[in-house]
Amino acid sequence: MSIVENRKARHDYFIEDRFEAGLVLEGWEVKSIRAGKVQLGESYVIVREGELYLLNMHVSPLATASTHIHPMATRTRKLLMHRQEINRLIGKVDIRGYTLVPLNLHYKNGKIKLEFGLGKGKKLHDKRDSSKERDWQREKERIMKNNRL
Repeated sequence: MSIVENRKARHDYFIEDRFEAGLVLEGWEVKSIRAGKVQLGESYVIVREGELYLLNMHVSPLATASTHIHPMATRTRKLLMHRQEINRLIGKVDIRGYTLVPLNLHYKNGKIKLEFGLGKGKKLHDKRDSSKERDWQREKERIMKNNRL
């Protein structure tokens, strides 16, 4: 079950591979995410000292947040993955010039997981080609539907 999806990622990147990771979250963040007060639009994943971190994911604090906690909406959050997977990702990101792009947040067995992709940036002409292809597929479906009747 998806909580929030980053639609901009598929527009800006060719996603070649997908991965799933857990997140290190605080209590107020879990409550806010479950309430749907999260945005992935400008977020990205980086590799720092052999670990994966999620930057710029905006989690808006709820009005009922505790008074003794000072929530930071865009703090850096650590991703939880097996060492083998992290090492494989580091090799691909460093050598081939790929980037790690968050795709969506979802629930899995009651836990909040982040799905991110190994992507290569699209150029402007690639984005135009993608939109033309999408428009043509939509038009084709429309024609097929009208011909069937």
